[in-house]
Amino acid sequence: MKKLVIVESPSKSKTIEKYLGPDYSVVSSKGHIRDLATTGKGGLGIDVEDDFKPTYKVSSDKKDIVKDLKARAKKADEVYLASDPDREGEAISWHLAQELGLDTAQQNRVIFNEITKNAVLDAFEHPRTIDLNLVKSQETRRMLDRIIGFKLSKLLQNKIQSKSAGRVQSVALRLIVERENEIKAFKSEEYWTIDALIKKNKKEFKAGLIRVDGKKPELKDEAAAQAVLDRCTGEFVIDKIERKVKSKAARLPFITSTLQQEASTKLGFSSKKTMQVAQKLYEGISLGGHTEGLISYMRTDSTRLSDVFVKDAFHHIEETYGKKYVGFVHQKNSQNAQDAHEAIRPTNVHNTPDSVKEYLTNDQYKLYKLIYARALAYLMAPSKSDVVTATIANNGCEFTANGSIITFDGYLAVYKDYEQTKDELLPDLEEKEVLEHVQLDGKQHFTEPPARYSEARLIKEMEEKGIGRPSTYAMIIDTIQARGYVSLEKASEGSKTKVFFPTEQGILTDKKLQEFFSSIINVSYTANMEKDLDEIAEGERDNVKELREFYDQFMPLLDHAYENMEKKELERTGELCPECGNELVYRNGRYGRFVSCINFPSCRYTKAENEENNETDEVCPNCGSKLVMKKGRFGAFLACSNYPECKYIKSNKVKEEPVPTGEDCPECGKPLVKRKSRFGTTFVGCSGYPKCRYIKKDPEAAAKKEAKKKTTAKKTVKKTVSKKKVSDADE
Repeated sequence: MKKLVIVESPSKSKTIEKYLGPDYSVVSSKGHIRDLATTGKGGLGIDVEDDFKPTYKVSSDKKDIVKDLKARAKKADEVYLASDPDREGEAISWHLAQELGLDTAQQNRVIFNEITKNAVLDAFEHPRTIDLNLVKSQETRRMLDRIIGFKLSKLLQNKIQSKSAGRVQSVALRLIVERENEIKAFKSEEYWTIDALIKKNKKEFKAGLIRVDGKKPELKDEAAAQAVLDRCTGEFVIDKIERKVKSKAARLPFITSTLQQEASTKLGFSSKKTMQVAQKLYEGISLGGHTEGLISYMRTDSTRLSDVFVKDAFHHIEETYGKKYVGFVHQKNSQNAQDAHEAIRPTNVHNTPDSVKEYLTNDQYKLYKLIYARALAYLMAPSKSDVVTATIANNGCEFTANGSIITFDGYLAVYKDYEQTKDELLPDLEEKEVLEHVQLDGKQHFTEPPARYSEARLIKEMEEKGIGRPSTYAMIIDTIQARGYVSLEKASEGSKTKVFFPTEQGILTDKKLQEFFSSIINVSYTANMEKDLDEIAEGERDNVKELREFYDQFMPLLDHAYENMEKKELERTGELCPECGNELVYRNGRYGRFVSCINFPSCRYTKAENEENNETDEVCPNCGSKLVMKKGRFGAFLACSNYPECKYIKSNKVKEEPVPTGEDCPECGKPLVKRKSRFGTTFVGCSGYPKCRYIKKDPEAAAKKEAKKKTTAKKTVKKTVSKKKVSDADE
């Protein structure tokens, strides 16, 4: 029997199977196969009294997959677990081992950072055991999220009709609300700047005021600015000229968070879209005759690059750009980095963006080009600029002008599309030279409040504060929007950047969480918890002790909140329920606001928030009740107000009368008439319908229909070819 290999994603299983050869069968678990059950005390699936023992249940949509995997595993000589190389991937392998009855002490765990033939074959040469400490860390994280999510969400739903709360999502919301509070509390202050506009040899340049009598100027109002302007009456003399060469090195290669930030600012991608596109580039793209993963694993917080890639990249840089463009490795990992695998990079430096462009979608090409350029630029020489700084003096006032010109582009040879560079030349200047054409310009300014968070800024803030993990940022941002706590909108009418605004419900949710759970829902507590989880993964901290300490702190806060949190009154609509006579109220549902009976769940009457329900003068022909105007998916219609006892419906559309054509029906002899179909088109048919169903053929319409069929056939052929290409790429 073949050796069985289980991976996470079906799209990469065929690629890996090709690399391994006929002795291997590669199948997919399609992600996690099981999760915490919703049974037991509080529906947590966790026995708190028995050292937080979890109860797992195979997900309903994975039962057939697990059944198939069990059957395959029984027939296989060996089973390898090749889920993704991160904490979640390790947990998936452990859950598979538990369900399939595999020995966790066996060396059957295989990890690879890229889906290339060499990387996959090498990984199977060095299998290891499942890292149980990593599994414990993931399990602890999942249980913490379950406890907080279930308990807090139930509380908030009951008290203020908020949909959910979470260990990390609520802290992300806190950051957005805090920023909004800072903006509201901000008081703008006036200040002034003074520039000298100078002209020499037909070239104009600007010098800014930096010192007055050796001190930084404080120009808080027009009077202070005018005092400086008044004293600048003498000659403007060049006091000093400094010339130096400035080097600028490329930034580090991408980790998950920086990729999401750069893709947001440079490509306009949401974090969710970035991860989806990167996932496809990692899993494999059909490059003509073969399928290959184009980038290394995209969930990482390490900036390390493999020695093999560095060597290949240096050789490629020298051959393509020249020896002087070859740089050096200047690695600097974050202190929170796990360094489990490499930075995000191309798997093959010879797969240049242009060489694979024809095989990629537009979004895939954009993101791959960005990843490729960043990794290669990092290994290239710094750019160099000649910088000139001129200090200009006048009666104790000092102005400076800066000019620069790039003398060597270095890494910008590949990264120029993503970094703005501009040469700013100064005219030839000499020390002690008196400048003749100088005009002073004073400008009024006002301090501005801190900027709201864009996706990129929020991810950067979360990363710097140690909240969550890079692999979860996209999901967190997606969740707080889906819950209706924040909206992502343009900062201003002319702005291109979208920023987060907290909604009324988001502000209320944050207020209540801070009122009752500020010791847990805060930046430092969440960041420290992440460190504790990392220490569990390293085997340096006991996971049960960590859970117990959290639980013992959390539950008294929860009990206090149930007793003391004020319940938000439901907003009345002013109408009465047509089914039970109680008041109708507004509620928040999965698809937005809706109207329902206040007596829910005893009475389950609901309607859309904007649904028309106006009585008309017409009477129902079936029961005599008033007809009311309602809105349906096909527009307005009349219905009986006694619904659901009476289900009479009357169309609100005015039916057009048939128009006689002057011809007779060739089948029954009755007059032919012109009618309008339900699709809005006109046709000629027998007035004896429905007894006679004759319809006169329109030669012109028939010709158009035939031509349309041919066009559609051509389009279908093109579409089929396109689908085939996508299917190949999925392998």
